[in-house]
Amino acid sequence: MSTKIHTLVDALGNPVGLFLTGGQAHDLVGADHLLPTMQAGTLIADKAFDADARVLAPLAEVGRIAVIPPKSNRRELRGYDRDIYKARHLIENFFAKIKQFRAIATRYDKTRRNFLAAIHLVAATIWLN
Repeated sequence: MSTKIHTLVDALGNPVGLFLTGGQAHDLVGADHLLPTMQAGTLIADKAFDADARVLAPLAEVGRIAVIPPKSNRRELRGYDRDIYKARHLIENFFAKIKQFRAIATRYDKTRRNFLAAIHLVAATIWLN
């Protein structure tokens, strides 16, 4: 069974929100669960989150900024701050850190509950370092 880890990280790359879905699920499923809990003023995300109704409009309603490059097939191209977008590597750094733990990288735990618990344990370890 494949699993996808959806993560919300702070400005330092430390996890502040985690959500698991099936491996076939779109990234917006995780966004639906994590964005309402977001407390930061800016969201930096990749092109998969370029969705007006599910991401951009709800963030704009609460006064938050979305730094998301537009998809290439978007009818109305919109701008984004390329300099702020460069900080997105912190999200990828978090995934690199959790994959250093063998049980996470190879998914030793077969149940969703135990796998999520292992991810939370690793996330706590990352917070402490």
